[in-house]
This record gives sequence, structure tokens and C-alpha cells, in this order.
Amino acid sequence: MALSLSNFLVTLLLLLPAGLIPGTNAATVNFDWNIGWVNANPDGMAERPVIGINGQWPIPLLNITKGDRVIVDLHNQLGNQSTSVHFHGFFQNGTNSMDGPVGVTQCDIPPGASMTYNFTVDQPGTYWYHSHTKGQYPDGWRGQLVVHDPENPYRDQFDEEIAFTLSDWYHDELTGLIAGFVSYTNPTGAEPVPNSALMNDTQNLTVPVEPGKTYFFRLTNVGAFAGQYFWIEGHTMRVIEVDGVYHEPAETDMIYLTAAQRYGFLVTMRDDSAANFAMVGSMDEDLFDVIPPGLNPNVTGWLMYDNAAPKPVPELLDTFDPFDDMDLVPENGLELFENVDHSFNLDMKMDNLGDGANYAFFNDVTYITPIVPTLYSVLTAGGNATNPIVYGTYTNSYVLNKNDVVEIVLNNNDAGKHPFHLHGHNFQAVYRAPADSGFYDRSQHHELPARPMRRDTLMVRPNSNFVIRFRADNPGVWLFHCHIDWHLVSGLVATMIEAPLDLQEALIIPQNHYDVCRAGETPFVGNAAGNTANVLDLTGQHESAPLLPSGFTARGIVALVFSCISAFLGMAVIAWYGAAPLESAKLPSA
Repeated sequence: MALSLSNFLVTLLLLLPAGLIPGTNAATVNFDWNIGWVNANPDGMAERPVIGINGQWPIPLLNITKGDRVIVDLHNQLGNQSTSVHFHGFFQNGTNSMDGPVGVTQCDIPPGASMTYNFTVDQPGTYWYHSHTKGQYPDGWRGQLVVHDPENPYRDQFDEEIAFTLSDWYHDELTGLIAGFVSYTNPTGAEPVPNSALMNDTQNLTVPVEPGKTYFFRLTNVGAFAGQYFWIEGHTMRVIEVDGVYHEPAETDMIYLTAAQRYGFLVTMRDDSAANFAMVGSMDEDLFDVIPPGLNPNVTGWLMYDNAAPKPVPELLDTFDPFDDMDLVPENGLELFENVDHSFNLDMKMDNLGDGANYAFFNDVTYITPIVPTLYSVLTAGGNATNPIVYGTYTNSYVLNKNDVVEIVLNNNDAGKHPFHLHGHNFQAVYRAPADSGFYDRSQHHELPARPMRRDTLMVRPNSNFVIRFRADNPGVWLFHCHIDWHLVSGLVATMIEAPLDLQEALIIPQNHYDVCRAGETPFVGNAAGNTANVLDLTGQHESAPLLPSGFTARGIVALVFSCISAFLGMAVIAWYGAAPLESAKLPSA
């Protein structure tokens, strides 16, 4: 059922004539969502429970217009899990409480409870929406969202829009996968490998097109782990948007989308209609520790010029050569922020703690969700809200002054690629080093672009670094985290506390949000530990597992685990022999 539904949605919902995009009159768009379990089999290999909306999955593509007010009444009918929703890429300027990450800007919505999200969308572009609770969105609770722009600078260059997604897909539910991932039985931190790739939550997607027309494609990677290479055989893409930001057109035959990234590009169809053409998404297998036998990393769809013509098998590629997003130039010409007010390093690594599991760290701290959501601590800490101690030892909190130009230097001390996402802002991608460059060296001269590319999710290469800059002009509590969901749940998170005293004066939390906290018995007053008498006292805060004893390594943990297993097996064999009846033994004669 899911396969035919997806193609049906593409045909009826995803082809939106440019001339029919809603006008400039702002509207109020209401959504009434019951979040619950349904069954689906998107890759045709394994039916499983997925999280749907109002009894349906895939969940809907949302089409709204810049300036619209969006009101979502979300009812948690999962029964066995709490939930939330984050509108990925939205600035939520003035509505920080609607951002969605649990333990950060809100309490978890427990089963049976409801929460209302109410905000105005003041930015156009390609976005998505997903749960921000306990690695939940790979279970299907994620969908694409498009904000149409009556003032799109490229509106005269295309005839219609086509929006669709790429993703990885798991046959097992995430609760079990997470338990196995963050465990002493997985001391190397090997991430679960997806079972397949999807295109618009299906496979064998067909998209009808007409010869000679130009289409504005909006493509979003809503996957949990795998970046994907994407190309259309026989066609050239002109990139005009990334992560909701217009850029000067740049031609390419292939793009690479990390988890959470979005691309908007123009494609002009061929003049003849004698053949159809493959569109291919290919998961980046460099990310996988082990490639399971028989894994198909590719998903194929087709531009359908003629339904009677065959669907060609795409050609195999020996190498991938995608467009480098760092070459993009923003359409509005915003120049490099040269005068930095606040710069700090986030040095990331993956390492083991005393429970034997592998975790992710910024500056030797793995993120632990505080007892009181950080936004509520801001609002109840008084003048101490400017002191990062209030927000706990394990939240990697940075207090930012309003309108400061902030620079983050991300140093990747890991052999993997990582896509980092900043809530509440897009940023200037100032510099990205080649793979294996090591940590950023400020003493070296780096040629910086005059007008850097801007987006909200950027990949750092293995054992390398990048530098981003943004202006702290949006008071709020904003996460900065890896959008590989396995690394988010294992602690690769920092917290930006932006203009906290301004936030205290301007933000009012809706009563409904406090009611959700009460329903889940979550404190909403005090510091990270829930202390109110002295917000600088962190007694009772949630803490990470203790450090490993000196000298232990992941390899040592593996050896220890297998030694323990061998010991238990040995004891079991001895016990089995010891329990054998005496008469069965061959005793020597007297």
C-alpha cells in the first residue's frame, strides 16, 4: 500500500504549477495531527510498524507560503512512547518554545497528551519536519515541508515544482537498535547499517514530466545516517537553493546530500519524449563500518516522458564526483562577517566510558539531557541566566551576547564524515579543510570567501575541520549537533544560549506547554538539576557514565567482553559435566 500511495502523492501533490503558488496574503494554516503506529513496507522487503499521522504513512508533504501562521495540534497516540516535532531549518524568531527538541525548548509529550505549536513562517525554502525525541524520526516520523515564495528571484525560470525526499531505511524499530548501539556489546561504536535506500519513502518512483519544460526540484535527505549521492541521467542540474537560502545558479551533474541537507535545483527537460531517464540516489558506503552482504545502496526513480517507454537501468559508476557546496555564492550577496566577537572550538571525538559503551564528545563532554529543559532554566534563573553553570555540566552550553558575530571552529578527531546542524540560524560556511587535515590552525593563512555559502547543515570531512560564522540576532536556546541520529543519541550536541536576558523579557511559554510537563512529571523551574534555591548548585543533575579506568581502549573492551563470554561458556561447560550422572562415567576397576 505504501508503494502505490507514494507514487500517487508524487503525481497529485508534488507537481505544483508555479502559477498556482499561493499569493502574498498571509493565511493561518491549521493541522490536527494524531501521532500513532501504522504498518508499512516501503522497500517491499519487510513490513514493520512506523509512526504515521492520522493513520497514514508516508506522512504528508506540507505546502505553506511565506508569511503564513502555522498552528499544529499534536496528539500523542503512540501509547508506548513520548514524542515531539521540530520544524527543521525554521528560525522560530520570537517563538523559541516552538522549536521542538525535548529537554531543550520543551518537555517530552507523553502518551495521551497533546501540545500546540503556533508560529509564523517568515522564510521561504525547502525544509522538513521530524520528531526530536530519542532517535524517533527514523521510525517514519519525518516528512518534507516547502515554504513557497511569491518573490522567488528565480520564479520566471521554471514552470513547475517537484518536491521529494531521499532516505535510508531500517527494518528494525529504533528503540532496539539504539539499545544495541549504545552498549558495552558495541564498544567500537559501529552504527547500524540501513537495510535499503528510499526515494520519497518508496522505491521505483516515477515522476511525470513534459518535454521542454523547466522544473524546480526540491530534494531533502530525511535519513538518519547515510549521506546520498544524487544524479539524473542525461540531465544537468542548476543549483539555486541550499537549506532554504537562495544562491547564484551553479551547474552540476551530481550533488551530495548529508542527512538533513536540502537542495533546490532547476532541470530543463529534453525536447524529445522518446525515452525515460533514471534518477539515482546512492548511499555513501564510506560511512558504514561493515557493508552487509547483498546490500543495495542505490534507489532509482525515473523522469517519465512516456509511460509506454521502458524504464532504463541506470549505468554503474566507478567513482562519485559531486558538486562542492563550498563553491556556492549567496544570491543576496551577503559578505563575510569579518569582525568576530566570540570564537570557540568544538573538538569532537568518539570514545568509551566506564560502562563500556561508545559515546560522542565535544571538548571531552558527552551531552546528557538536563532534568529541566534548558529554555525553562533560562526563564527561571534570573540574572544568573548569563552563567553557563546554570545549564549543567553535560550540556556543552555557550552563552552568546545579542548581535555578536559568533565563530565556531569544528575539529573532527574521527575517521568519519559528520553533518552538523545549527538550530535557529543559517550560517556562513567560512572554511572547510580537506580530509585528514587535522585540527584548524589559526596561525596559518586561510583564503576565505568574500561571500560565503550559507546553509544550516554542513559536513566536516574525516579527521579534519570547518569554520562557520553567524550573527546572534535570534534570542533563544538553539542546539548545534550532528544530524547522524546515532551520534545525536550518543551525545554529539552543544547548546547555544543566545541573549538569555532578552529572552526573559520577550518570551511567554503557553500554558499548554506547562501542562505537558505536568503530564509527564517533568520539572520546569530551576537549573539543569531542578534546583531553585540556588541555581548555581548542580547537585542531583543527570550525569554521564564514569570515565574508563586509565589505559582502557575500545580494543581492550572488546577483549574483555570476549574474555568474559569465554569465561561464562567455560563455567557452563564445567557445570554441565559436573551435573552428569555418576553411572554414566567409566570408573576404573578395583
